[in-house]
Amino acid sequence: MFANLERTNVAELHLHRDPHSGLRALIAIHSTQLGPAVGGCRCLRYDDEDAALQDVTRLARGMSYKAALAGLPLGGGKAVILEPPDGYDRGALYRAFGRAVESLNGRYTTAVDAGTRLEDLDQVARTTRHVWGYSGDGLDPSPLTALGVFAALDASVRQRLGRDSLRGLHFAVQGVGHVGSRLALLLTRAGARLTLADADAKRASELAARLGARIVAPDAIYDVPCDGFVPCALGAVLNRATIARLRAPLVAGSANNQLAGDEDGERLRRRDILYAPDYVTNAGGLIALALGHSGAGRTRIRQQVLAIGTTLTRIFREAERAGWSTSATADDLAEQRLNGHRNVA
Repeated sequence: MFANLERTNVAELHLHRDPHSGLRALIAIHSTQLGPAVGGCRCLRYDDEDAALQDVTRLARGMSYKAALAGLPLGGGKAVILEPPDGYDRGALYRAFGRAVESLNGRYTTAVDAGTRLEDLDQVARTTRHVWGYSGDGLDPSPLTALGVFAALDASVRQRLGRDSLRGLHFAVQGVGHVGSRLALLLTRAGARLTLADADAKRASELAARLGARIVAPDAIYDVPCDGFVPCALGAVLNRATIARLRAPLVAGSANNQLAGDEDGERLRRRDILYAPDYVTNAGGLIALALGHSGAGRTRIRQQVLAIGTTLTRIFREAERAGWSTSATADDLAEQRLNGHRNVA
């Protein structure tokens, strides 16, 4: 366990168990150097407890880096709930999780993530004040996350393809949930062609029919010849095997922890595939929640989300200058910000 914390530089790991609701949860706080930690709560059935630990620590580090490069006065944290067997009381589970969050006295604020729904956060809000993106604050991060990914794709296309428009380009979108479906709509409106894949075949088929897109089986999405691969499902989808199969010159999507390991950023660089680091690309939702809670208006929020493209362009150029992968470059810039050297956002 401590080897994992040392590898990800996570400062705190909190374990919470509630036998009445079946809650088994991990809350990782990577850093509070820039402010209190913020990060979503996942509720998934992990293969084992080690998989949950690896997920929560990597995600917490990513949240610190996300906030740092977005120029937000926040730290990074994350929570995972190991989903109980069928038949549990979901409301009781999330109220128990809310009590766990409350016990940290504001050091961590939770939000939505994979497996957690708006109504779940409403239950969390019954037992803690430290929750963002529920019915009570009226802030839905998904549309702004999609807008940020759109800005990231635009910046990536300019850098890698030398084009100033997405019209006529072909993107392979992996995952069409809350964010992926909204992004697919933005891309279609911009004149792009899409190939979609999702574990929920019905959902993918219905969206494809609406947008005039093509669908493929989930595993076939890596083999689609396209102008950009857009991962918007769960993480660890870019590994030795899948990177070798990609037929796209660039990768940018909303999924967290897209790289299975740090070495996979270098694998992408060696294949001359431009990678937009995930925690930069998908920062739109965090920006929306943070600025929304500070009282910022829609125009300012939208402007800062669109600035994701500018931040990525700086990362791309710095990586090219240094001969590094874009993922290593982004990590380095985020660490500089965390250590107080400079603000690159």
